[in-house]
Amino acid sequence: MLSFIRFADSLSGWFGKTFGWLIMLMTLGVSYEVFVRYVLNSPTSWSLDVSFIMYGTLFMMGGAYTLSRGGHVRGDFVYRLWPVRVQGAVDFVLYLLFFFPGVTALILSGWKYAARSWQYGEVSVNSPTGIPIYQFKAVVVAAGILLFVQGIAQLLRSVIAMRDGVWVLAEEDVEETEELLLREQAKQEGFHVDR
Repeated sequence: MLSFIRFADSLSGWFGKTFGWLIMLMTLGVSYEVFVRYVLNSPTSWSLDVSFIMYGTLFMMGGAYTLSRGGHVRGDFVYRLWPVRVQGAVDFVLYLLFFFPGVTALILSGWKYAARSWQYGEVSVNSPTGIPIYQFKAVVVAAGILLFVQGIAQLLRSVIAMRDGVWVLAEEDVEETEELLLREQAKQEGFHVDR
């Protein structure tokens, strides 16, 4: 179980971090558009579509990574007060009843949606440039598959929580800049800070 959990976490982490670089491309694209629109008075016809495509891709492909790190929104004002074994049982049931059927529907309907788009070479109707968007429709299927794999890992985490009474957490791979700065400042001032 643990090896599959680690595999799913690393797979989700790789895709999440790789597609996270789209933020930089979006920033450059929007900055370029602002410059040519307001400085050169020559707006582009493609910038809005490209930024939507990149944002959608980033959002979809980062979903499994966010799930692996417990970053999705949840109403845990009562849940966090329960023992770990009860939390695991509730998570197990909820994943089976809601998560997997929803993600399966996403994959299947996304497949039909993407296949139809590829068939007729869909282009954006929002721009006179006619930017091709059919290849980005496949992102729905890819994101769904990644979510499904990560969901299996989360289900296994629930089994371990029910059995052992502890949660198997994902390995930490990112850290807030503020925490790094505070730790560095503490080191400079002679304090020892455990992570």
